[in-house]
Amino acid sequence: MHLDAFLWLFLPVFVAGGSALLSFYIMQARMEVALAKERESLAEARATITSHKVTLEERIKATEEATRRRALDEFMQDFRVEERSYVRESKSLSASKKSMIMQERLFFRNIPLSNWIEREMIVEEGADLDRVPHSSVFTGPAIPQPEGRLPISKMIEEFPAPAPVREKPAVLGPRVVAFGAQ
Repeated sequence: MHLDAFLWLFLPVFVAGGSALLSFYIMQARMEVALAKERESLAEARATITSHKVTLEERIKATEEATRRRALDEFMQDFRVEERSYVRESKSLSASKKSMIMQERLFFRNIPLSNWIEREMIVEEGADLDRVPHSSVFTGPAIPQPEGRLPISKMIEEFPAPAPVREKPAVLGPRVVAFGAQ
């Protein structure tokens, strides 16, 4: 009877130990599943945080570039080129020349950064027919030689001396052109 009593006495202990082991392994499996789900959600959170970080860095760079570009545009708007032009006529005994003179100067706000840079563009060039003598010196009548005078002095008196030609600049008006964003 002792054996039966020990069997009845240790049987519940064995059953309790077996059920404890079974519940331990079941709980261990549940903990591993929960841990896997937590790791998955943690990986998703890290991926989201990384993508937000990259997006935020790109936005910061884009904002810095836009700010730099806006500052450069504002700086470049302070530069301007002042232009002025006029017509210059040069007349000589045998030819006339009409030129347009363009002058430019670079400014930063109201401060000139350069001297006037002048460019000359020839508009019209040719002989001035009103001023050219119509008869040739070589085919004209012979000049009589008076006794006391040289022939060249007589010829100088026959042709009137041309009046000195003064070049008058005619101002067309200044044009101010600013470059940059308008």
